[in-house]
Amino acid sequence: MNVVAAELPPVKWSRTRWLTLIALVFIAHVGFIFAFGERKQIVPRIVTNVPKLQFANDAGTGLALNDPTLFAAPNPKDFASVVWLQAPVVQPPSFRWTEPPRWLELSASELGMAFHQFMQTNRFANFQIEFKPPPQLSAPALPVEPALAPASTLQIEGEFAQRRLLGEINLPSLPYNDVPAPSVVQVLVDAPGNVVSTVLLPSDNSLEAAAHYDAADQRALELARAARFAPSSRLTVGQLIFNWRTVAPPATNSAASP
Repeated sequence: MNVVAAELPPVKWSRTRWLTLIALVFIAHVGFIFAFGERKQIVPRIVTNVPKLQFANDAGTGLALNDPTLFAAPNPKDFASVVWLQAPVVQPPSFRWTEPPRWLELSASELGMAFHQFMQTNRFANFQIEFKPPPQLSAPALPVEPALAPASTLQIEGEFAQRRLLGEINLPSLPYNDVPAPSVVQVLVDAPGNVVSTVLLPSDNSLEAAAHYDAADQRALELARAARFAPSSRLTVGQLIFNWRTVAPPATNSAASP
């Protein structure tokens, strides 16, 4: 009678079973190491036949001659080491005074002799003290100048001050009740001597700016354009300053008869 055994299915291990098996194997391996391992102290091996570095003896004459600082720096074996290696013994000075005091002799006849010799070598001139000196009267010399200029004047400043003015500019007296400020005109003159450009410059002073007279400024511009100068090799720039003299304007309305 033949009995056929039924085939059993394969059994699969779980993750916990595998981890337990690995831990047991690791613990067994460590136990074998501690049980059968050799515990001997490591002894270093003696090294033989190895090249060594040894400093040469400084007593050798040849080694001393190869020193580059043999004659430049002090050397403990040169001829002067005996002197500079030995510090000199300095004895501190004694400040104790042991000599007994000696009094200086004073002669009564020599009292005031030094002052007498000084007065003999330094003589002063005699002078008389005047407690009330006479007064010195002096009158100040003040030049008498007219309050107003006798006529209008022209002043030239700048580069063309050295150039000669061709022709004479007749400056009239302006009919005005006040004294106007000077009219300053900047002039550009070409090489032949003709006036190319004229610009009336404003005054930096507020009082002079308030005292400007428009008719005087226009007259200054007309006279500046008509001016002619001596020829030159280049353009020149300068200023013409017109100082005006004013006269009283004529009366326009006659007084009514009483």
